[in-house]
Amino acid sequence: MRVLNIVTNEESRFFTQQVEGVESVGVETTTLSVPGDREYADGETDGRTPVDYLRLLKSVLRHSFGEYDLIHANYGLTAPAAILQPNLPVVVSLWGTDLMGEYGWVSKLCAARADAVVVMSEEMAGELDRDCDVIPHGVDLDLFAPGSTADARRELGWESDAYHVLFPYPPARGVKNHERATRVAEMASRRLDGPLRLQTVAGVPHARMPTYMNAADALLLTSNREGSPNAVKEALACNLPVVSTDVGDVRERLDRVEPSAVSETDDGLADALAEILARGERSNGRSAAEEVGVEYTRDQLVSVYRRVLAD
Repeated sequence: MRVLNIVTNEESRFFTQQVEGVESVGVETTTLSVPGDREYADGETDGRTPVDYLRLLKSVLRHSFGEYDLIHANYGLTAPAAILQPNLPVVVSLWGTDLMGEYGWVSKLCAARADAVVVMSEEMAGELDRDCDVIPHGVDLDLFAPGSTADARRELGWESDAYHVLFPYPPARGVKNHERATRVAEMASRRLDGPLRLQTVAGVPHARMPTYMNAADALLLTSNREGSPNAVKEALACNLPVVSTDVGDVRERLDRVEPSAVSETDDGLADALAEILARGERSNGRSAAEEVGVEYTRDQLVSVYRRVLAD
């Protein structure tokens, strides 16, 4: 099986993980990414222009005459190039903001014409008037695993006698709502005896993130919208408690995970965060993370490819 992938950023960690996964079971892949510079001046908008996406379309059209079995458009803004080529069946994967954000209408138009659509959560599937395959990005359970909190803090130079709350996104990413995370952390700190440090971590190598997960006492997610946030699944794999807004599939992922919490209000988030920090316990999230290991999600995606080719 030969798959032509198109994607906005071929270095995205969950995309490269996906490619490595399907290639490990014999799928041959070629990847085309949107040309131009990927900049986020306002924290939300891709710095590339419509001209860059037209250049992608020309490349996809040319490649569609090659020896490929199907085309897989990863992220909604790449989907028009896949849909407009005349030769190959199309699988479209939607990641979250591409469906729930400003350009969701583009994703919906393209999803209606695709041979199969993959989404990250049931919430996303409910946005589309068609059958979808719900396959969240998988988590590398070998990389993300429980470890010594004391050792991780020494490695990072974090205080041993403070509460550490991890916010693993750049403050400029508006959809992640760092301002709200800061506000919730400040509210929670007033409910605790010891100091609370909101650790905003972004731009570190992915392989280093397990150290931060194991050093922290809780993960705080205050996003306005999500599909299936990888940080939550990675936290579960490290038994790191999670406090989150009710976005994407987070409530489903945290079902039966203790201690962890989902809330819509600042007070609810702050109360839950303070309670979890005061308990000082790791969660039982590892077993929940095993439901979305990379091998499972890889096999689900390959089964979609095979079904499309059989139709």
